[in-house]
Amino acid sequence: MVSKLVTVGIIAGALTLAACNTVRGAAADVGSAANCTENTMKTGYCR
Repeated sequence: MVSKLVTVGIIAGALTLAACNTVRGAAADVGSAANCTENTMKTGYCR
């Protein structure tokens, strides 16, 4: 029983660390999409 709890804890920790990198990447993607939208509104095309 204890080994299962330890395993679940390790997996949860690994997923949490992976989510941090994913959130940073998602934030960069959202920022890029916002820049593209702004450029399209100003110039008519995305750079």
